[in-house]
Amino acid sequence: MLIQFQAVKYYDCPLSPLSTHRLHFLPKKILVLDLDETLIHSHHDGLSRVVTVKPTGSPDFIIRVEIERHPVRFFVYKRPHVDYFLEIVSKWYELVVFTASMEIYGAAVADKLDNNRNILNRRYYRQHCTLEFGAYSKDLAAINDDLSRIFILDNSPIAYRSYPLNAIPIKSWFFDPTDTSLLSLLPFLDALRFCRDVRSVLGMNLHLHQNLLFTASNSLTTQVLPAR
Repeated sequence: MLIQFQAVKYYDCPLSPLSTHRLHFLPKKILVLDLDETLIHSHHDGLSRVVTVKPTGSPDFIIRVEIERHPVRFFVYKRPHVDYFLEIVSKWYELVVFTASMEIYGAAVADKLDNNRNILNRRYYRQHCTLEFGAYSKDLAAINDDLSRIFILDNSPIAYRSYPLNAIPIKSWFFDPTDTSLLSLLPFLDALRFCRDVRSVLGMNLHLHQNLLFTASNSLTTQVLPAR
């Protein structure tokens, strides 16, 4: 079966003088970005479990690292539109990478996504996370203590469980080539930079975060509890 793809773009129009004036009096906001299953998906050649979701093509890039003295190759697939997404949002926000992955891997992925554009220079890794009940959570206050101007885009509600008013949930991505989640977020992110406190807008989705966190917590508990 042949699937036709339509090229889609978000037109970043010049701001009016009034909008430019308003932004001048607002501090630049910080967009914190997760990596795995948010911007990319990867698997490695040391993977022992069965991969239930099959890749649809060749990886976008391969990362070679050494973990515990063993060479490992990661095959990395970029979420559709991620390069364009980063290009656009880097004009609006200060970008920060915050991943629960090991630094040796996360830094290499971030370097590839940055592609010498110097837009992903600020990074946090697993050692900056907090391990709670078998899962890693991310402390946004460690990045900036002004919570009115920082928010995170992450597929895991556990990661931002302490900051539900500062988060935008996104569905996990694996290999779906038709995914448009990043592209669909651009109009909202374009508008969000004009608010004084991101929590006043993102807090409207609090019920959604609570449902996601409840589902994720139940799933995590099922994995952690020993078989009876």
